[in-house]
Amino acid sequence: KADSMYMKEQRLYFSKSFGAQGYIHPHSIISLPDTDHNYYTSKTYGPTDPISKDLWVNVDQMDKEKVKIHGILSNTHRQAARVNLSFDFPFYGHFLRDLTVATGGFIYTGDVVHRMLTATQYIAPLMANFDPSVSRNSTVIYFDNGTALVVQWDHVHLQDSYNLGSFTFQATLHSDGRIVFAYKEIPIEVAQISSVNHPVKVGLSDAFVVVHRIQQIPNVRRRTIYEYHRVELTKTKITNSTAVEMMPLPTCLQFTSCGSCISSQINFNCSWCHRLRRCSSGFDRHRQDWVDNSCPDEEKCSESVCSISKHLVDGLCQLFVHGCVCGWLCLECLGLCVQERDSKGCFGCVSPAMPKESSAERKGTHPLHTGLILGILMVMLIMAATVLVTVYIYHHPTSAASLFFIERRPSRWPAMKFRRGSGHPAYAEVEPVGQEKEGFIESEQC
Repeated sequence: KADSMYMKEQRLYFSKSFGAQGYIHPHSIISLPDTDHNYYTSKTYGPTDPISKDLWVNVDQMDKEKVKIHGILSNTHRQAARVNLSFDFPFYGHFLRDLTVATGGFIYTGDVVHRMLTATQYIAPLMANFDPSVSRNSTVIYFDNGTALVVQWDHVHLQDSYNLGSFTFQATLHSDGRIVFAYKEIPIEVAQISSVNHPVKVGLSDAFVVVHRIQQIPNVRRRTIYEYHRVELTKTKITNSTAVEMMPLPTCLQFTSCGSCISSQINFNCSWCHRLRRCSSGFDRHRQDWVDNSCPDEEKCSESVCSISKHLVDGLCQLFVHGCVCGWLCLECLGLCVQERDSKGCFGCVSPAMPKESSAERKGTHPLHTGLILGILMVMLIMAATVLVTVYIYHHPTSAASLFFIERRPSRWPAMKFRRGSGHPAYAEVEPVGQEKEGFIESEQC
């Protein structure tokens, strides 16, 4: 894989200048039909397509106060900088407000910035070994008008092939989730760009992060990235004056209720998790929460849970369901209910067919109130003990208890270092000196 060919960490920067006319590639490209990528559909427009020019955003005509030329990214190599969006951008069904723009022709979309940004979680109009520092005319520009973000790599050169000429292209992210790649100046065929020192990618990728505890080392956790989907666009179709438009397809995350989730007719097998109040296929950025809350175990019960009918009997919420109801899922769909285990070991709600309690039987429920009072008293005692211990530790910093907690405070927890010799290209983030990054190990695509 090209991803296995990477280099050491280096730095990057920016300068002012944008523009430049590109030439039309000898062979023209016609508009291609939509390509279904499960999460997105893409359509490529050639140089002769009028829409190709319409999709190119001329930043020279934009509000000068909103156009940002990043000084650091325009003057260095393999550097990345955070950009805060003024709107929520839906990416693979979840919303982003922070992105990381890299000099290598791509945007990193992950929450945690690490040095292997090229591996996954990216929006890449043309990921390659670009080095803006080799030319004074090279800049990285971005523009946010409140409904769209435009990032433009202007007159950038390949570090190891400067003589091939400059590249000018951009990525536009719309608030409705639409993504547009537009190309103005592509001096050579993208397929000919060397991937020896840096991966060459055109498309999208997303992943989820799973945290593993290391039993041999207390208080240390390892984070592993699992790429669950990737959109790879055809590189041979990318030349001067071409564009690619990608439209988002529905995902499970857009459904906000149990009923709409399990009755959805989309390309994914959506399931509802009552604990998280979330609809998911199980493979998105919330994978960790989905597994930790045992959401996969609820899938077989979701359909029966949402066929609940609600009745009020003597002022009490009584429910009956068709089939087995696991856990307290009926609470999710319709609210409070009284639950009992059935012969199958499942939890079910009290059926209206069951005999009603007499007034004498209801008076015998006082043990429940007694247990509730005892539980409240226990919680209050625990809180009081916690306050007393905290006060004691504060006033006796040299005691055994104080030393115990000091040694285990979060700031002393060791951080996982990046594995040396991983072969990934190292990207440094524009940030204050001295900040540590968390360690990541890339896993295979799901």
